[in-house]
Amino acid sequence: MDLDREAARGHDGFLERVAAMLREEGFTGRPDAGVPVVRFHHPDKLQELLQLDLGPAVADEEALLAAARAVVRHSVRTGHPHFHNQLFAAADPFGVAGAWITEALNTSQYTFEVAPSLMLVEHKVIQRALALAGFDGGDGIFTPGGSVSNMYGIVAARYQAFPQVKTEGMRALPPLAVFTSDDSHYSMTKGAHWLGLGTNAVVKVATGPDGRMLPDALRDAIAGARLAGVHPVMVNATVGTTVLGAVDPLGAIADVCEEAGVWLHVDACWGGSLLLSAKHRGALLGLARADSASWNPHKMLGAPLQCSVFMVRHGGGLLHRCNAAAAAYLFQQDKFYDVSWDTGDKSVQCGRKVDALKLWLMWKARGDAGLATLVEHAMESASYFRSRVRDAEGFRLVTDAQDCTNTCFWYIPARLRGRTEDEAWWQEVAKVAPAIKERLVLDGSLLVGYCPLPHKGLVNFFRMVVTCQPPARRQDMDFVLQEIRRHGEAV
Repeated sequence: MDLDREAARGHDGFLERVAAMLREEGFTGRPDAGVPVVRFHHPDKLQELLQLDLGPAVADEEALLAAARAVVRHSVRTGHPHFHNQLFAAADPFGVAGAWITEALNTSQYTFEVAPSLMLVEHKVIQRALALAGFDGGDGIFTPGGSVSNMYGIVAARYQAFPQVKTEGMRALPPLAVFTSDDSHYSMTKGAHWLGLGTNAVVKVATGPDGRMLPDALRDAIAGARLAGVHPVMVNATVGTTVLGAVDPLGAIADVCEEAGVWLHVDACWGGSLLLSAKHRGALLGLARADSASWNPHKMLGAPLQCSVFMVRHGGGLLHRCNAAAAAYLFQQDKFYDVSWDTGDKSVQCGRKVDALKLWLMWKARGDAGLATLVEHAMESASYFRSRVRDAEGFRLVTDAQDCTNTCFWYIPARLRGRTEDEAWWQEVAKVAPAIKERLVLDGSLLVGYCPLPHKGLVNFFRMVVTCQPPARRQDMDFVLQEIRRHGEAV
């Protein structure tokens, strides 16, 4: 290929056309509620509709734009006012601007040499996050997501207890145990596997009906592990469990950890954004006593994926000592500038996305008060939705507690109402949510998740989630009930 001719094809113009196409298709700005949330096709049919084949053929600009438009049109509109399927939704527009700038800059967040202004941006955002968490004097790093952040917690806890693990490996350590609630995120189990502890090292601690960890059960579990010759290396508390949205009692759990001398990590990936609101941050009372925490602004707050922070309360270079490999070709100590700004050795990654710029631009544009308003509106919208579920015929709450914006509920079709609620009845109820979900997806009108909690004896129910972006309207909340009721009477 003639590279000079290739450079002259006008790629900059193509980028502008793509931006215009995204606006036309409603993927930037608030989309029309009448547009489907998704145009669903099964994989075999979707492959026929999309122009995905690769090979020697070169697509001209028109064909390329058409192919890109087809991919976009057949993607899920996570910014749609009726998308409530995940613990994330629309991307904040200021965050999107930050993401575009990040991609255009195309650099890696490991040395001041290649990311000078971006190193300062990350530092400033982390310092602000540490202050919110009460980790003054602590340290932090942006990671590729909450699961990796939680693994950082295990690694830090293990290193603090047994620094020799870095050179000698797990064979030099006694059997270890990580304690987490039976409603916590599965990343604890995956992390134990990836880090060589083994999945059996994860001890699930009982929760109450509201999904919050029981401190007495944690105390008993730690004592039991020690009697069995197992070293308790970390307790993971959760601020916003994945399904029920429960916030563990951090103060009481911190008491147990201090008594037992065990590292406390807090998975605040979902509910950590409550810290931004003076009205709601009391739910995280006790967080400042934790040793480490993770927070995903890409969830409730609406920063573009991915945007995840891992923080440790302990300064003094713990995070660097724990993870550094001191690669001489990258982290030279005789550089002409202050090498303390070369923070990449604190990370398990070499190439690392500049995720801080997205959150920084959002924060700069909205300030503390603006972000707080977004969080409070999301919580108020979830409270309104919960009250509507509580009062609506055929709907039943799984739990009346509201710690985050999750609302979990069953829909009981008319044909099942008034019958004896025995095991056979519940087996019928278990089929309702999946059947309604299928109809909703094929219709494209609403995306809302469902799940069971087998360890609590709970069959399939809906999990409705509200996030900060786009700001929810009451008519959007009412629409969810209307659509579930409309499709529910046909299943």
